[in-house]
Amino acid sequence: MFLLIIVAVFLILIVASSLKIVRPYEKALVERLGKFHREIGPGLNIIVPFLERITKVDMREMLIDVPPQEVITKDNVIVTVDAVIYYQVMEAFKVIYNVGEFTIASVKLAQTNLRNLIGELELDQTLTSRERINTKLREILDEATDKWGIKVTRVEIKKIDPPKDIMEAMSRQMKAERLKRAVILESEGYRQSQILKAEGDKQSAILKAEGQAEAIKRVAEGQKYKLKTEAEGQAEAIQNVFNAIHEGNPTKDLIAVKYLDALRDISNGQATKVFLPYEVSGVLGSISTMIEAAKTDVFKKEKKEK
Repeated sequence: MFLLIIVAVFLILIVASSLKIVRPYEKALVERLGKFHREIGPGLNIIVPFLERITKVDMREMLIDVPPQEVITKDNVIVTVDAVIYYQVMEAFKVIYNVGEFTIASVKLAQTNLRNLIGELELDQTLTSRERINTKLREILDEATDKWGIKVTRVEIKKIDPPKDIMEAMSRQMKAERLKRAVILESEGYRQSQILKAEGDKQSAILKAEGQAEAIKRVAEGQKYKLKTEAEGQAEAIQNVFNAIHEGNPTKDLIAVKYLDALRDISNGQATKVFLPYEVSGVLGSISTMIEAAKTDVFKKEKKEK
């Protein structure tokens, strides 16, 4: 009975050791008696106990942290650089059999190429060319790790730290540059404001002069229209009077009386001299003759009465 129990336990162990579960993000390599036999995928797999063993490989994208290291730039400045490498296993066979310690090999390769890349750049270029360094380092690592079945997907420089005194000098330089730009912008703003103000004053003076000229023109046109209207009215009135006189066919006696009325109105003014046309003097002569004749008739009538 005891023997049966031992046999049952042994069989259970054999069955359990022959069943291997591979996760969805893994691949497994099966070795039989120390020699590669086959590659198995995710799921439940059966192997030959004691004769076969499996090695699992994670196929997900992974990262390697490259430790900080001191690097000398082209202009002999020592900077501290560290980075991270993102990679993904493409061929499980190569990553197991073509390289021993992939992580250590990748770190050393990244550090060596970082020294080479930054050594070709000056400090200012190093600080402003991270994307360039990332791209170049990724291409170098991807080419070097291709025979290992690895695809380097991304390389990122985490930080580049110059020495403290260099940082202080750069800070002072940046501050001076900002102050310089501020002064330039302020002077440019003042210059622009003065130009705009002058342009505004000029435009205002032009508009004011144009307004005054337009006003004078309007006043002159109004005065012209007024004088023209008055002249046309006076001409029309004279024409009406002239027509009325000729249509009424007045006698010389009536004309003389009207002249006397006109002379009376003229004498009421401020003028000290009155100039009469030749025709008026003739009419006045007729008027004086009429007055003398009237006086003679009155004198004769009075003499007869006596």
